[in-house]
Amino acid sequence: MTTPVTVAVVTWNSADVLPGLVESLPAGAGDVPWHLVVVDNDSSDDTVAVARRLCPDAMVVQTGRNAGYAAGVNAALAATPDAPAVLVLNPDVRLSPGCLPTLLAALDQPGTGIAVPRLTDGDGALIHSMRRRPTLLRAFADALVGATLAGRWSLTGEVVSDPAPYAGDASPDWAEGSTQLVSRACLDACGPWDESYFLYSEETEFHLRAGALGFGVRYVADAGAVHLEGDSGTSPRLWALLTANRLRLFSRLSSRPRTAAYWVALVLRESSRAVRGDAIARAAVRVLVRPDLLRAPRGPAWLDLATPNPVLRPDAAQAGAARP
Repeated sequence: MTTPVTVAVVTWNSADVLPGLVESLPAGAGDVPWHLVVVDNDSSDDTVAVARRLCPDAMVVQTGRNAGYAAGVNAALAATPDAPAVLVLNPDVRLSPGCLPTLLAALDQPGTGIAVPRLTDGDGALIHSMRRRPTLLRAFADALVGATLAGRWSLTGEVVSDPAPYAGDASPDWAEGSTQLVSRACLDACGPWDESYFLYSEETEFHLRAGALGFGVRYVADAGAVHLEGDSGTSPRLWALLTANRLRLFSRLSSRPRTAAYWVALVLRESSRAVRGDAIARAAVRVLVRPDLLRAPRGPAWLDLATPNPVLRPDAAQAGAARP
């Protein structure tokens, strides 16, 4: 391979976590030529300076605004249109040695357009990163018994929560998007990422779209990465956006009556947790019962409308935040 693989990182106030990622890249890439592209969504810290200091050969693209994760990915793709593959990373990812060549080999598998590794968190615990296509049954099972229990069976769970499938390679419908290698053929067939989500569900939409075009997701057990993960599980702002975008995605995949039923499942899930005092669930319910917010364009202004008085991390509404 003569043309390097693009390593695309979308950042927003990522100065603290970016050095760890950059440090992991040489061993993670192995003998595969690579070129780092950092797309910065108008950070107010010294993320750009850190990127230039740590990796002088990197291409730094400054969007000039908090444009969203998909917009950042699209900017990286536009900057390197000839790359044979693009490794999309969150800044809080650390590649394990040999991750990139192992993922690259997996792209040769028939019907594969996206390769993802085995992910662990900062404590070494397995992250349940594989996902199944959202359905009504899975949404109601999640609401009634929880995602972890429901995910042990393929019919009832969107999250693959049984650890057994993670021991070997697999072909999920989609996967957590913090670390993913996408082939040039897949990118050319699918076109740009959908920027209307701002943050969360954009990787779901892209993976499902790729699969429909014959470029499925391949989970590669022998490739590894650490994902420190972000605040979607603790920030009311981010959980509200994640929940609203789940509904938006489903509405684009299904009919209006089925979307209405899916909305009921989401309300049931979040309400059952809200009555027990869960702050992030209360934020999600407030959004779900506001049609104006569900229809409104996503972005920083949407987050301010959804949760004007955030309980945790008001600055966490970032494009380039860790994927859930």
